[in-house]
Amino acid sequence: MLNLPNILALFRIALAPLMLWFLLDRDNFIFSSWHTSWLDYFAGLIFVIASVTDFFDGYIARKWNQMTKLGAIIDPLADKMLMLAGFLGLMMIDRASAWAVFLILSREFFITGLRVVAADEGRNVAATMAGKIKTVVQMIAIGFLIMNWPFATQLLWLAVILTLYSGYEYLRDYYKD
Repeated sequence: MLNLPNILALFRIALAPLMLWFLLDRDNFIFSSWHTSWLDYFAGLIFVIASVTDFFDGYIARKWNQMTKLGAIIDPLADKMLMLAGFLGLMMIDRASAWAVFLILSREFFITGLRVVAADEGRNVAATMAGKIKTVVQMIAIGFLIMNWPFATQLLWLAVILTLYSGYEYLRDYYKD
């Protein structure tokens, strides 16, 4: 059960609260002598490492035929926890719009529920190309927001548009069958 892809997903789960800690706990005595930009660098590094594990756990699972039921549960959970930590942390330090975060997270919860219903019906609502692009743009937006780089807000709203569109595709495909 605990193959390399599952270990990478579990590692991503552990990185999500660590990243959130660097984003939110800026007044902690441990960080009292640190400039806030260093907290951004560490949060950004953690996010990049977690994002890379997202790619590799899926790649390895498919390439080495190591897809498991546990992996089917913890991989999307790890993805959601990482995105949740990133978007909520960034919203709480006033780098991400609450409306953007609300729309993204609402879609994520809705589609997760739709997938549960579909699985209960014996149907598979597979990831679409729009869903994969949405994930990449969300990751890039979170990275830009963590680092406080130019165009971060525009990337966030592009992620919102792609998130809502891919949610529409999932819903359309669910009702098409």
